[in-house]
Amino acid sequence: MSIGKITSVQDLNNIKAKVTAALKAERVRLLLCCGNGCAASGADDVYKAFEEKLAAKGVDFKVEVFDEKSVALSSTGCQGLCQYGPLLHVVFGDKTYFYVKVTPDDVDEIIDTTVKDEKIVERLLFKDPKTGKAYVTKNEIPFYANQKPNLMTGCGVIDSRSLEEYIGQDGYQGIAKILGTDRKDVCKEVLDSGLRGRGGGGFPTGRKWMFTEMAKGEKKYVVCNGDEGDPGAFMDGAVMEGYAHALLEGMIIAGYAVGADEGYIYVRAEYPRAIKSLRRAIAQCEECGLLGKNIMGSDFNFEIHIKEGAGAFVCGEETALIHSIEGQRGMPSPKPPFPANSGLWGKPTLINNVETYANVPNIIRNGAAWFRSYGTETSPGTKTFSVTGEVVNTGLIEIPMGTTIKKVVYDIGGGTRNAGKEFKAVQIGGPSGACLTKDHLDVQLDYDALKKVGAMVGSGGLVVLDESTCMVKVARFFMGFTQSESCGKCVLCREGTKRMLEILDKILAGEGELKDLDVLEDLALTVRDGSLCGLGKTAPNPVLSTLKYFRDEYVAHIVDKKCPAGQCDTFKTYSIDPEKCKGCGMCAKKCPVNAISGEVKSPYTIDASKCIKCGACADTCKFGAVKF
Repeated sequence: MSIGKITSVQDLNNIKAKVTAALKAERVRLLLCCGNGCAASGADDVYKAFEEKLAAKGVDFKVEVFDEKSVALSSTGCQGLCQYGPLLHVVFGDKTYFYVKVTPDDVDEIIDTTVKDEKIVERLLFKDPKTGKAYVTKNEIPFYANQKPNLMTGCGVIDSRSLEEYIGQDGYQGIAKILGTDRKDVCKEVLDSGLRGRGGGGFPTGRKWMFTEMAKGEKKYVVCNGDEGDPGAFMDGAVMEGYAHALLEGMIIAGYAVGADEGYIYVRAEYPRAIKSLRRAIAQCEECGLLGKNIMGSDFNFEIHIKEGAGAFVCGEETALIHSIEGQRGMPSPKPPFPANSGLWGKPTLINNVETYANVPNIIRNGAAWFRSYGTETSPGTKTFSVTGEVVNTGLIEIPMGTTIKKVVYDIGGGTRNAGKEFKAVQIGGPSGACLTKDHLDVQLDYDALKKVGAMVGSGGLVVLDESTCMVKVARFFMGFTQSESCGKCVLCREGTKRMLEILDKILAGEGELKDLDVLEDLALTVRDGSLCGLGKTAPNPVLSTLKYFRDEYVAHIVDKKCPAGQCDTFKTYSIDPEKCKGCGMCAKKCPVNAISGEVKSPYTIDASKCIKCGACADTCKFGAVKF
């Protein structure tokens, strides 16, 4: 149903009251995570199964909050614990159940046991992988209990398709609060909050807003950087998919604050679900008067467009992003001038990323002091991180700035997942970040603390590595990524990263020399200090940090011709343990170069001069007799 035009704060309050009453009238609400991670595990099929099975069993259900039915089926954004998706949160007023790895085959039992009888389906509960303990509710699970969702408070809780439910959570009250006030006061409130850019650099957001507000020009723009090109990072994507209205409200507030009447969201085309969600949210706002002319009955006009990017990592740099929106090749430009003075089409332009804008509505509604009550003095607020790698619990988290790496890895992440393999390092900040060791577990996750140890918050990607990880290969992976993503405009980035990659390949091929390490470090420092944009300046960080904290692994590859983690095929020497070999001959049958010989029921041997180290013998042996 249409909620009509919203022209005042009273209209918002009326909608909120109706939403509150509608939710209270529900007997049960099924909150199915349909975020990108759960969708990849089949959430869309589960949702369809619920629609079909509820109807077939004669259960009247609704998908619109104002429908007068007691069972609600909601499609939510990311609920966080991505590896256990699809996730289903079943809410009966104050009583809740949390189910994991739900499939279409589970739907009948959920409807009959939980929806109808309000009983638990035990086998679908989350069980701790290490202790086996089952948890009935979401908030009991350590993964969630150790977080503080401020920004993501509605993502995974409200229907991602519903403007009404966002308004029910005080959505768009921030706009109502600022309309008619002095623009400078809005900028100052954001400055006083201490919010720093969540896209990587950590520049004070309020200061950037003030620069743009003071810039001379009748036409100004607000741009959202939703490119999010870091491998393993999906925080901004989750906000755009599941909490799009928070982003839109933040951009509208920013437009008012700096004197802009037009905005662009730059989002990579590889995020189709996010794009669909944004288009729907924009259309909803235009229909009810929250976007367009005379917003909420005021004289403030603001419109938002979506620009789909082609997936170039360099377009995460603000000047390259601007060029891409303009239809030019995405390449960075020297600064100054900064976008605040001369940005999109030469006009003053404010650029922040998705998470930065999405934090603004809460700051305006609750005040700068509220935001500062979380985090640290110099890094206030909370921050989202994507936790991936060799850790028990992977997914999307939100924690106060200043939380230690140890708390994230062990209390939230559940520790390393591979039996017998201890924590070795954490790679933080994406391709622009660094690798930190177990000696850094007590380091706080904030801009200044990480900078002191040669790392950075970046966009919030956090990859946990254990003892099975070769740190030289890690450095090579990220260098390969940044080298291929270099736009080629400046020589140091284009040629320097290429030469660094060649040296890393040489070391991994067993052809490295100790002098290569000095050359590699010199090149890294030169690329860092002389490149034009942030991509080139931070590209050497994974190499520099691994050289600093894991230099012994580089030396082992060069001098000992050995990979301490046992991951580099070049240094593997395959042999057969005669005491474990049963003489079945399967390894010899699978060897593609006939390097294995022997007699049935007697131990076999491998001719090292013929072995191509393909690993087929180790994969085939059922007795663990093949060693490398």
